[in-house]
Amino acid sequence: MAGLGVSGSALPGVRDRRENSEIGAQLHELISELYPISRSLTGDGVRETLRRLGELIPLEVHEVPSGTPAFDWTIPKEWNIRDAYIEDPSGRRVVSFADSNLHVMGYSVPVRRRMPLEELREHLFTLPEHPEWIPYRTSYYEENWGFCLAHAQLERLPQGDYEVCIDSTLGDGYLSYGECVLAGQQPDEILISTHVCHPSLCNDNLSGVAIASLLARALSSIEHRYTYRFLFIPGTIGSITWLSRNEETAALIKHGLVLTCAGDEGSSTYKRSRRGDAEIDQAMEYVLASSGQPFAIEDFSPWGYDERQYCSPGFNLPVGCLMRTPHGRFPEYHTSADGLELVTPRALADTFGKCLATFELLERNGVYVTLNPKCEPQLGKRGLYGAIGGEPDKRLAQMAILWVLNLSDGGHSLLDIALRSGLPFETIASAASRLLEHELLRRLEAPLRTQSA
Repeated sequence: MAGLGVSGSALPGVRDRRENSEIGAQLHELISELYPISRSLTGDGVRETLRRLGELIPLEVHEVPSGTPAFDWTIPKEWNIRDAYIEDPSGRRVVSFADSNLHVMGYSVPVRRRMPLEELREHLFTLPEHPEWIPYRTSYYEENWGFCLAHAQLERLPQGDYEVCIDSTLGDGYLSYGECVLAGQQPDEILISTHVCHPSLCNDNLSGVAIASLLARALSSIEHRYTYRFLFIPGTIGSITWLSRNEETAALIKHGLVLTCAGDEGSSTYKRSRRGDAEIDQAMEYVLASSGQPFAIEDFSPWGYDERQYCSPGFNLPVGCLMRTPHGRFPEYHTSADGLELVTPRALADTFGKCLATFELLERNGVYVTLNPKCEPQLGKRGLYGAIGGEPDKRLAQMAILWVLNLSDGGHSLLDIALRSGLPFETIASAASRLLEHELLRRLEAPLRTQSA
């Protein structure tokens, strides 16, 4: 199968309504399958999630023992839960882990006690502003226990003694993460990272998990220039762990995306890498601007998801974050309302397509140097002047050839030239391909110092 180079693309992008509908349905179906699994920072829920993803893509699962150092952090104890409930004074079960895995605060220590409601209230979490929603709460690094429930339900609880049970374990075990590496024609890598630690929350972040999985499946069947590395990791500690174990590999990452909150109906939002002007930043902004849809670009800040670890000063990797409505800015964030209805097939497919379009651009982008730098080469004798076969706009194609020849000085990429000229990237890339065929350009593996534009 054809690879991804300047001469063309084999990426199966979402290009028409039928394809859009099909990929959207597949993404939503995968989210529906993973939704009931009780995930946390560690434990069997993460393993089960990775096992199911391994049925779709070639996934290697890594197990890192509790107590293992990871820079300034330590791999925590492993947490698993079998059951949990609260029974009211009449023996009626009023809160049950079987009804929603959000009912138990993540990493709750084992509890089996009888206590009055006033004492129990200290361990109950609700959202008074959204009285029918269950909040999502965790206590990863401080031993505690608690239940989450709808505020309206809390207000209906009668006085009396309650039976409280959390059948969980917290002890030495492992942190699990999945890694899918798709070898390319060169060792330079594109990283796609997403967190798998949240339980039944769809936008944050089963949307990222599903999109990353189907992107890996799409890329696994075609040739590509870059090597693609997909990480399915618990948030924060997962990226810190991977980086601590893969410092040499991290140096190969040339572009990267963290995927999260990627399936709601809000506009696409891209958060730039710490560098601010990395190629992934330029490419993502170009793709969003070319989509014809509303979008937002945000500068880097050390708050958010795993991009802040990849962009820490000791690594400073070119990794941005692609979202729709950013975390904390949709009311359903970290609540039971972040369910299957919040993420839509249309929005999921749209994010998927924008990721593919960005990878396609990165695959085709490059820095070139003209082999005829002193004045323009004679294009007519090469059949490059005037009519360009197969081009719908011959004048546009002609201008693209002239722009590529003029700015191929070793300091401008094809994307730079597209932005400077105002011509579509596809037209610039096609022009470069024609010039390569006629041996008027040479691709540089290591760009020269950027020239002044």
